[in-house]
Amino acid sequence: MPNDHFIPDAKFFIGQVVHHRKFHYRGVICDVDSIYQGTDDWYEAVAKSKPPKEQPWYHVLVDGEQHSTYVAERHLEPDTRDAPIIHPLVAELCGHYQNGRYISKDRVQ
Repeated sequence: MPNDHFIPDAKFFIGQVVHHRKFHYRGVICDVDSIYQGTDDWYEAVAKSKPPKEQPWYHVLVDGEQHSTYVAERHLEPDTRDAPIIHPLVAELCGHYQNGRYISKDRVQ
């Protein structure tokens, strides 16, 4: 699968539409970290289920909202709806929606 920067163990890629297993929201991945890159304070306060820090984490623009989230890989799954994400930054950060995913104008195809 295409990826703006290759993360060998990542299951998801930039531009992929995903579904959060626990909180049931949709979103699009706009960046990938090979391991957790947040602060210890944020992890303790927000990551209540203590997902592994040594696995990929994703920056996700949330559908129908104004914010993004930082999500551990284990909480995501591919989204099964064929519908674009509504977010004010989606075109700028992810490109245009085509065939169930986002294609960046900067990405070589």
